[in-house]
Amino acid sequence: MPLDALRPNSLVDQATQRLREEIASGTWAVGTRLPGETALARTLGVGRSTVREALRALAGAGLVQARQGAGVFVTATTPQEDWPTRLRQSAITDVYEVRAMLEVEAAQLAARRRTPDDVTALNDALERRRQAATGTNAEFVDADIDLHAAVVAAAHNPVLTALFTEFLPSLREGLIDLLKLAGLRTADPHHGEVAHAALVEAVVRGDAEAAGDILRTELEQTLARLKAV
Repeated sequence: MPLDALRPNSLVDQATQRLREEIASGTWAVGTRLPGETALARTLGVGRSTVREALRALAGAGLVQARQGAGVFVTATTPQEDWPTRLRQSAITDVYEVRAMLEVEAAQLAARRRTPDDVTALNDALERRRQAATGTNAEFVDADIDLHAAVVAAAHNPVLTALFTEFLPSLREGLIDLLKLAGLRTADPHHGEVAHAALVEAVVRGDAEAAGDILRTELEQTLARLKAV
C-alpha cells in the first residue's frame, strides 16, 4: 500500500498513525531499516521535525529503535502496553489478587522495619480513616488507601512503594464502586475499623506474622465481595 501525502492538521499524530499502520501491515518487517527522515518526510508531505516526533512516539510504543550511525529499525509489529494502561484495562479482581500478594509482604516488612516516624504516620492515617467515616464513599476510600499506603511506606522498599502507587487509580475506582454497589457502609460507616486498627497495632508492636495475617484476611474478604458484585 503506497503512502499518501498527509493533511496539515495534527501532522505528528497522523504521521505516527500512518507509519504504525505500515509496520502492522508488514510493509516493514521486524528487523527492517526504515527509510531515512528525509525520504519519509518527502513521502508523507511533512517536515523532518514531524517525522522525528512520529519516530519518537513509535519508539516509545516499542515499535522501532534508533541505532547510532545505522538508522531506525522495526523492533515489533504491535505496540507494547505500559503498566498503567494494562492495569486500567484489567479486571479489578485480577488487580486485587496481585495487590494482596504485594501488601501482605509489605505489612510483614513494615512490622520489622517501622521507625518512630512511621508509627506516627500510621496512627495519623488510622485517625483520618476514622474521621472519614462521616464523609462520602470517595473520601472514605481515599482515607483507607492512605492508611494502606502508610503501611507500604513503612516497609522501606522503594520497589514495593512504586508498584503500590501504580495500583492506586484502579484500586480507588474499584473500591468506590464496591461500596456503592454492596452498600457496605450503609449499616456500618466505619467499615473495616477493627481490622485496620489491629493491623496498625501489629505493625507498631513489630509482630510481622500478625500484621500479615490480619491484612491477608481483610484483603481476601474484600476480594470475595468484589467477585460477588
